[in-house]
Amino acid sequence: MDPRRKYSLVTGILLSVLFALAAPALPKAKQAKLRIQVKPRQAYVFVDGAAIKEGNCLGDHFCTIWVDPGQHTITVRNYGYAPESRTVNLEAGKVTKLDIALKPEGSPVEGPWGRIQIKGPPHAAVLLNGKSPDFFVGHVDEFDNSFIWQQRLLVHPGTYQVTVTWFGKDIWSGPVTVKPNEKVVIKISHNGATKTKKAPSLAKMKSPLPRFKAGVSTTTVAVAPTKGEFSANPTSIKCGESSQLSWSSTDAVENEISGIGKVGASGNQSVTPKQTTTYDFTAAGPGGIVKQSATVNVDSAIQASISISPSEVRYHKVGDQVVEQGSATLSWSTTNAQSVSIDPIGTVDASGSRTLTPTPKQTGYGPVDETDTYTLHATNECGGSETQTATLHIVGLIERAHVKVELTSVFFPTNWPNRHHRNDGLLRSQKEALDKLAQTFIEHHQAEPDSRLVLEAHADRRGSKRYNQELSEWRADIVKNYLVSKGVPADLIDIKAFGKTQELSLSEVKQLEGENPNKPAKIRSWVDEVLAHNRRVDTVLMPDNLRSTPVYPYNAPDVTIIHMRPMPSLRRVRAAE
Repeated sequence: MDPRRKYSLVTGILLSVLFALAAPALPKAKQAKLRIQVKPRQAYVFVDGAAIKEGNCLGDHFCTIWVDPGQHTITVRNYGYAPESRTVNLEAGKVTKLDIALKPEGSPVEGPWGRIQIKGPPHAAVLLNGKSPDFFVGHVDEFDNSFIWQQRLLVHPGTYQVTVTWFGKDIWSGPVTVKPNEKVVIKISHNGATKTKKAPSLAKMKSPLPRFKAGVSTTTVAVAPTKGEFSANPTSIKCGESSQLSWSSTDAVENEISGIGKVGASGNQSVTPKQTTTYDFTAAGPGGIVKQSATVNVDSAIQASISISPSEVRYHKVGDQVVEQGSATLSWSTTNAQSVSIDPIGTVDASGSRTLTPTPKQTGYGPVDETDTYTLHATNECGGSETQTATLHIVGLIERAHVKVELTSVFFPTNWPNRHHRNDGLLRSQKEALDKLAQTFIEHHQAEPDSRLVLEAHADRRGSKRYNQELSEWRADIVKNYLVSKGVPADLIDIKAFGKTQELSLSEVKQLEGENPNKPAKIRSWVDEVLAHNRRVDTVLMPDNLRSTPVYPYNAPDVTIIHMRPMPSLRRVRAAE
């Protein structure tokens, strides 16, 4: 026997003994006996995921494996073949037989090639790039060689994590770099020491090679390289949008995407990242570890605008009544926003418009000059935010209520007042009418500071022009003095005395009588009516130029004194004042 082969066998036997001693086991009488036959005969047996032994038992069709009683998963693997698992219930002292034939899978593999040779316990399993049985490529005895036996583990150039394991324990594990047309020899007994040699024969090998080929004295395992593709589409999205991740791999045992986890050999998945994210795809298999990345850029920026048209509106309120209230249109738009609000309105749609009819905050009387501010806040779940503002100018006036001034024409008895009694002649009924005039004018003047009163005094045609001029002045004075006594400022009252120059005509008096709801059923003397209508003071509101209508007070209690043609006595007048 070749000395190296002999050394290898001795080393393997010693390690086998050591592992047997190290592993706690029940006496065989209390163990279950598994008799298993496999095809191809180089296939390897795993029990509950632990590497046990190859299925070739030196000419015996069945290999014997002693295990603890109970339920176990028996998996048979051979590179280039589809693995097969069986779940069996094994009983102590009983024999269970299994006959498992694997089916080939995988297409032939193209080079270039490098080679890994392992010197160690012949029954130990060899895993590349992983620790689970899925990364199994063969056992040590397949990958040692001598001048007689040709045993080869062929891989594409690269770095591989080689693990030698047996009975659930790693004997040795470490990285090994293989170059094209070179052989790396790993000596397990020397703590995994490696030695690299040229292997020009590898360049002469005809490709493609089958994944597994065994002869009487030869075994070749050609490991297919792991390949993978990974992409994201689109690579740029706005917040809330999605991108499609797509991947595919061949000859990979495990596929994983960062942030997602383990995935199948190929597939698609929609992702909606909240920030720019790089997804790392890893495809790992005995033939290598492929890493690819795809970045999905997330645009979190928000575009927003807000405007108000027109930018200024008017507001006018008189008392409790709003007589003018302008409106404006608030318009806004956002993109890439998921939450939009406008102060002081509240939550709104991403884009839209709204009619604004503002009311001033001012409650007191006076000019209005205010500015309302509308602030738009837009955010999204990706951290984007935007703030925009628009203003609306409100101008106008808040006034006191406009009180209708109760203008009245004041009528006097004949020749009253007079030169001797200038403060007499204003009878009680006429004072009551002036009371209403004073009250309403004062309230009106608060809302209309420019308002004034004009007193237009008249006399009938009897007497001289001079006398009637004086008489009309006395009548205006007594009315003014009374209004002042009721609170009307004297400087707001103007006097015009016309004497008998602007008398009402008979036709005008008849027209007034026709409109007077209190007229008597029968007019005895139209001469007396004309005289009575012209003994009066009219009131005029300025600057509106509104004047009283000389409606004769037929329903007044003292109308007899006012209307009588001769001059009533002082006693009678004062009794009616």
